[in-house]
Amino acid sequence: MQARTRFRWAWWLLAYVSLGLGLVGVFVPGLPTTVFILIAAWAAARGSERLRQRLLAHPHFGPAIVDWELHGAVARRGKWMATAMMAVCALVLLVVMPLFAAHRWWMTALPIACMACVAAWLWARPEPPAPPPQS
Repeated sequence: MQARTRFRWAWWLLAYVSLGLGLVGVFVPGLPTTVFILIAAWAAARGSERLRQRLLAHPHFGPAIVDWELHGAVARRGKWMATAMMAVCALVLLVVMPLFAAHRWWMTALPIACMACVAAWLWARPEPPAPPPQS
């Protein structure tokens, strides 16, 4: 517990940097949002309880964080959005990369293979359980 207190500033910094990158990812195609928000929540639990509570209370990020922490689950909509963005990025790579003289086939294949692995892993994650019916 002493190490956690000693490096609280580092956890705080990681939480806010990750949150910032996640927010930039909302507007920049190809930069992930969810991963950085999850890292921010994880680091905030160690360095900034106030930030953690704000993330959990956020209407968009909060449910995804809770689903991930409790079940390791990703909502189907999130899976579709991530897959679609990776497909767009792969298409951009396929169109743009051959325009450069220094282009080699592996410079396109490697990132596309990485995105395919991430997509396979993502779709292997469970979906969050359905909320209980309201009475």
